[in-house]
Amino acid sequence: MKPVKKNKAEEPELEPLCCCEYIDRNGEKNHVAACLCDCQDLDEGCDRWMTCKSMQPETCERIMDTISDRLRIPWLRGAKKVNISIVPPLILLPVFLRVASWHFLLGGLVLSSLPGLLLWYYYLTHRRKGHTLFFLSLGLFSLGYMYYVFLQEVVPRGRVGPTQLALLTCGLFLILLALYRAKKNPGYLRNPASKDKSVSSSQVEGLSRDGLEKTRGLPGAGSSGSLSNRTPKDDLKGSCRVLAGSPAKAKEDWCAKCELVRPARAWHCRLCGVCVRRMDHHCVWINSCVGESNHQAFILALSIFLLTSVYGITLTLDTICRDRSVFTALFYCPGVYADYSSALSFTCVWYSVIITAGMAYIFLIQLINISYNVTEREVQQALRQKTGRRLLCGLIVDTGQYNRGFLRNWHQFSTLGTAPCHHPAEDIV
Repeated sequence: MKPVKKNKAEEPELEPLCCCEYIDRNGEKNHVAACLCDCQDLDEGCDRWMTCKSMQPETCERIMDTISDRLRIPWLRGAKKVNISIVPPLILLPVFLRVASWHFLLGGLVLSSLPGLLLWYYYLTHRRKGHTLFFLSLGLFSLGYMYYVFLQEVVPRGRVGPTQLALLTCGLFLILLALYRAKKNPGYLRNPASKDKSVSSSQVEGLSRDGLEKTRGLPGAGSSGSLSNRTPKDDLKGSCRVLAGSPAKAKEDWCAKCELVRPARAWHCRLCGVCVRRMDHHCVWINSCVGESNHQAFILALSIFLLTSVYGITLTLDTICRDRSVFTALFYCPGVYADYSSALSFTCVWYSVIITAGMAYIFLIQLINISYNVTEREVQQALRQKTGRRLLCGLIVDTGQYNRGFLRNWHQFSTLGTAPCHHPAEDIV
């Protein structure tokens, strides 16, 4: 312990930061109040915009980097950086919904353009392979804002009882708990020998040879001992499996970016930069991957959200459009734009319907994939390679690799992440 104390004593003590100071991206001390100082890139961009000149992409990137670095809030021991992608939903969502409540034509225009804008932003960020908190911020703020409008505009009308309000509030808290669980580790694969920067070809051959010895005696292995599918690895690396045979085939199971041997059905997420065990897809709504450890929580969050959303929509329509069924009130509710309170509630109902319809489609696809024991990543690969069996106009894609029947597929899904999986030899790929 003495050398450690000596090293600590030799280190220069850093001057503590006040709540409004921070270390910027250039490593210099800066202050929140100086957020508008030394903005050469921003000044150049404004000058070009005023003179109708085009800006280079590098200039736009520098401007965004500067804004994101200086957008901070005072905090203990230094100002905290605020991700710029969480700000637009907090500002644009209330503005859009209040503008849409002025007239039914404005409502139709705004609400019909929102899905297109979301898809455009999704493909823009997905193509650049960048993380964004926009969708997570939009989802959480939508839940909070819909609940706020419900308390302010719907509950005071007297049609919602304490029990109904308690049920809706309980559903909201359950959604947040399920989302918190879904955002946890989806099953990231860590390199057990992280100190080694690379693996030589002899090590790859050794991994292949170990897997070959462990597959002897398994059904489907030939007389030469080779197996065309993936084979189990040693217990020290969990459920890792390698392709037996030549070193070239073993490299197909080797992730050069993470420098590890991936288990069956594991994939490398290009957005997270990590391999995920039994990866289904990268969900922008939770800003995380959906994998072996959080797939169940993801399905639970979707199901609770759908039930709570439908229940809230029903209570709101029953309040502002009395003596009408829910489906009829959605399309025909006379006098709903007579006062601003009813118009805002009706606009929020339609916004909730659009979001709920999108989540219901995702939920349906997830249920189908689970029933056929296939992940979304495997579906996309099968569609590109034209190896899967398509049913119901492509709504169902059966790869045939892991499908063991409806009940067995759901049983396997219900046991994800609880214990190491011991798949039969025909499941090993």
